Amino acid sequence: MAPPPIRSFAQLDALDPARPVVTLFSGGLDSSYLLLKLRERGIREVHAVSVDIGEDESTGYKRQVAQALGAELHVLDKREEFADRYVAKAIAAQAVYLGIHPVSSTLSRPLIAQAAVELAGRLGAQAVLHTANRSQNTLRRLNGALDLLGYDGPYGSPYDLTPVDRDRKHEELREAGVDLLVGRMVSGDSNLWCREFESGILDDPEDHAVPEDMYRWSTVRADAAPSRLTVTFEAGLPVAVDGRPLPLTGLIGELNQRAGAYGLGRYSGLEHLDHGEKVLEIREMPAASLLLRSYRHVESACLGAELIREKQQLEQVWVREALEGRWFGELRLAAQHFIDACAARTSGSVTWELRLGGAETRAITAPRPRYLRDREGWEARAIALEAAAHTPTPSAPSPAAAPVLV
Repeated sequence: MAPPPIRSFAQLDALDPARPVVTLFSGGLDSSYLLLKLRERGIREVHAVSVDIGEDESTGYKRQVAQALGAELHVLDKREEFADRYVAKAIAAQAVYLGIHPVSSTLSRPLIAQAAVELAGRLGAQAVLHTANRSQNTLRRLNGALDLLGYDGPYGSPYDLTPVDRDRKHEELREAGVDLLVGRMVSGDSNLWCREFESGILDDPEDHAVPEDMYRWSTVRADAAPSRLTVTFEAGLPVAVDGRPLPLTGLIGELNQRAGAYGLGRYSGLEHLDHGEKVLEIREMPAASLLLRSYRHVESACLGAELIREKQQLEQVWVREALEGRWFGELRLAAQHFIDACAARTSGSVTWELRLGGAETRAITAPRPRYLRDREGWEARAIALEAAAHTPTPSAPSPAAAPVLV
């Protein structure tokens, strides 16, 4: 029988002090407080895992906090894997939550969970912990991934059933001699695909002015005159900008800067929690904004309308399964096969004219396109072919009748 999930701080008392524990570590208040609680319970070997997927937090800062709390920090560079195996799939799937915003943490959580499980296996760890609470979608995404990955030890978040006041966490850490955390107005999550903010001053959807200094990628540049930019795809993958081949990590980074300079890629919207309640989330995703729109244009140039209609239905199946923590589930994987088959035929490029607050297409090209470039010529040819098909073929003259001999 599988051990019960860890959902409270009281359950940490059942951990064996002599066996290793792996915990996900962002460097924030919640994950630092969990390190303190593990230290207080005498866990002698705590491994704090930071999965680098292009986030804001500095490794030096995380190492300082982890060391102060008696944990060993493991920084795992997964940027290329995140881009190639998760973000690329999301682009082809047009992964947008209910038409509101591109998904982000939905993509990172299964990768983070898998990295933690692999490390736990190498270390012989007795448990894998994280710090999501029930007002965060990360709770079901990490737990769902850990379950589908078949991790056989206890896992989960003690914050699920034991919320701890922010001031109390600060106070206890200070009392323990750890006063390294910078106060934050919001809860943030970042990776190379998205910077996301929620909670704190953004708790109330009816009043949520976002301070401009929270944005980094989408801050309008004073010298941002209109300019052109071309994105190229091969077999469903973004491969070049303005004809220059780039790895996906570099391509996303360049588009975040170039599209972001025009104020593109800001999103706000409500996302549902496990039981249907909704919370406000703010995002900036300039590269995502341009790549998703570009992909749909190239796809439309390459695939038939009926195929795209069917794909659009499966796109939301894909998004739902990934969003609900079932990235490794059979339905998401089945939908992926259909999407991959469409992607294999999606090659071409889109040229955009970027201007403050917007972008307009200037060219859509494909090597084997379905679009017309000469409508009048096509009409004339189509009519001629149809007319030829319906014009009766002249019948051959009947042979002369043979004379009848009397």
